[in-house]
Amino acid sequence: MLVAPHIAATARSMPVRPPRGAPGLPYPRTHEGGPAVVRPPREELFLLAVGNFVGQTTFYESGAERDGRYAELVGRLAVEDPGWTAGLLRWLRDEGAVRTAALVGAAAYVRARLAAGATDGPSNRGVIDSVLRRADEPGELLAHWTRTYGRNVPKPVKRGVADAVRRLYGSRSLLKYDTPQRAFRFGDVLNLVHAVPDPAKPWQGELFRYALDRRYRPAAALPPAGDRMLVARRALAELPVAERRAVVTAPDGAARLAEAGMTWEAVAGWLRGPLDAAVWEAVIPSMGPMALLRNLRNFDDAGVSDEVAAGVAARIADPEEVARSRQFPFRYLAAHREVPSSRWTAALEAALGHSLGRVPVLPGRTLVLVDRSDSMFWDTLSERSRLTRADAAAVFGVAVARRAERADLVEFGWTSRAVAYAPDEPLLDVAGRFGRLGGTHTAKALRKHYDGHDRVLVVTDEQAAPPYGAAVPPPVPRSVPVYTWNLAGYRPTGGETGRRRYVFGGLTDAAFRMVGLVEAGAEAAWPWTAEAAAGEG
Repeated sequence: MLVAPHIAATARSMPVRPPRGAPGLPYPRTHEGGPAVVRPPREELFLLAVGNFVGQTTFYESGAERDGRYAELVGRLAVEDPGWTAGLLRWLRDEGAVRTAALVGAAAYVRARLAAGATDGPSNRGVIDSVLRRADEPGELLAHWTRTYGRNVPKPVKRGVADAVRRLYGSRSLLKYDTPQRAFRFGDVLNLVHAVPDPAKPWQGELFRYALDRRYRPAAALPPAGDRMLVARRALAELPVAERRAVVTAPDGAARLAEAGMTWEAVAGWLRGPLDAAVWEAVIPSMGPMALLRNLRNFDDAGVSDEVAAGVAARIADPEEVARSRQFPFRYLAAHREVPSSRWTAALEAALGHSLGRVPVLPGRTLVLVDRSDSMFWDTLSERSRLTRADAAAVFGVAVARRAERADLVEFGWTSRAVAYAPDEPLLDVAGRFGRLGGTHTAKALRKHYDGHDRVLVVTDEQAAPPYGAAVPPPVPRSVPVYTWNLAGYRPTGGETGRRRYVFGGLTDAAFRMVGLVEAGAEAAWPWTAEAAAGEG
C-alpha cells in the first residue's frame, strides 16, 4: 500500500544531535550528513505513519528502530494532543488506507493514556473501534497487544474490539478470515472480549456460537441451518476430493462457488490440486479487483481463454471498479511488471490513468523533480512488494507533469537531467526512462533547472548529502511555492521550512488535491480537517 497526503503547516526546525561520526557540526544533519531540520512531533509522526510499513527495515533505519520511534511518538501525542492523534489514526485506516500502522498506533495510544492516567479527549474504546475496518483486524489487534504488552488486555481495548466485532463479523468474513493460521481466531476474540450480538442482526447470535464451536469443538460444529452460505460451504467441504473438480467445471460451478463464498485461495486448498484454466474460469467471476490484479500471471500460465481474459481486462480498466477498489497506482505498475503477456497492458494503463484521475491540471509552469538516489532504490514499498520508492516517485512525477499546463520533468541525484515525454504518451513508457543517479543533491538540481517556474514539486526521501555550503542562497525564491513529497518519514530531513514551503507524506491521487487547496488560498491543515473544509467550500 502507498500512503496519503498532508500539508504541513509552516514550522520551526528543531535541534537534533549530529549523527555519529560528525562531532561538532553546528546544525542538524541528514543520515547522509547534509544540512537538515527535525520537524515538530506532529509532523514527524505524520510523515513516519504514512511512509512506514510496520517491521520494515529501510536504507537508514532498522524496522525495530522505526517501529519504536513510531510507538513513542504516538504515545507522547496521545497524552499531549489526544484529539489530533485520534484523528490521525482514524484517517490512516480510512482515507490513508494504511492498515497495520493504524492498528499498532491505536494500541500505543491506549497504552500510553492508561499509563499516564489521561481521561481527556477521544475515548480509548472509541479509538480502538475506529481503526478496525476488516473482520480479521480485531484478532490482529489483540495478537499485537498480547505480543507487545502482555496477556493482560485492558477493558477499553476489549470493549473497542467488541464494538468492531458486532459491525464486522458475518458469514462471508468468517469463511474468509477464520482460519487455523491466525493467532487469534474468531472464537478466540469472542471468548476474550465477550462480545454481545448486535440486536439489529438476529442471525449474529447463531453465527457467534458457530464461530466458538469451530474453534473449541470443531467435531461438533454445525452451521446455522438458516445460513445459506455456511451450509453451502459445508456441503462442498464434505464432497470427496475426487469429485470436486467436476463440480467446479460443471455449468453451474461458478454459481456454486460464489454461493459458498469460496475465494480463489479457498478453492486452491479445497481442490488439493492445481488451478488450471477451467478452474480459474469458474473462480474469476467471484474475484475482486485486487485478487484479479495479483493473479494475472497465473491466468496466463494456466492459459485462460482470450474471451475470459477480455472480461478480466474490462473489469480492471473499469473506472467505477478502480474507484471502488481504492487501489493505489503503484499496484497497477506492479502488475504490469509481473505479467508475461501483453494482453493486459492496455487495461493496466487505463486503470493507472483512472487511479490518477483527480490529479489537478496545474496552471502555468511547473518544475517536477524526481529523486533517483540509491536510497530510493534500496527500500521497497513494503516487504511483500518488489516496487521501490524510486518506482512510485517516477509514476507520480510523470502523472503530475502530464496533467500540468506546462511542466519540466527532471530526475536528480548527484547529477540531474530532463526526462522527455509527450502529453499523450503512456505513463508507464515515460516512467521507464528514469535512471539511477547515486547520491541526493536536491539544491544542485534546483539551481540547474529552476527557471522562473510558478511552482516546484519534489518527490524524495529528503536525505540530501553534503557539501555543506551554509552561505548558498535558496535556489527558489520565497515567493514561489515548493511542495515536497516525503516518501520515507526519516527524522532528520533536508527540506526547507517556512512560508510557501509545504511537506506532504506519501503519495496517492488524493495528495495532489492539496496543491489546489493551497494555491486557492485555503489554510494549510491536516487531511482530516482539510477534507472537511474542502467539502464545506
